[in-house]
Amino acid sequence: MPQISSFFGILIYMNYNDHNPSHFHAKYGENSAVISIENLRVLEGNLSPKSLGIVVE
Repeated sequence: MPQISSFFGILIYMNYNDHNPSHFHAKYGENSAVISIENLRVLEGNLSPKSLGIVVE
């Protein structure tokens, strides 16, 4: 899966032509989440509130 960004140790990945809804993957340490692009809602997994806040920002 191609990495498209990294900041503060958080890695952002996105697959071309992946399943709907449109989303990206965020990973920080042992935690990861699938996040909707449309409304920035966590679809799967979890990140700490602080990490999720940074990703959404």
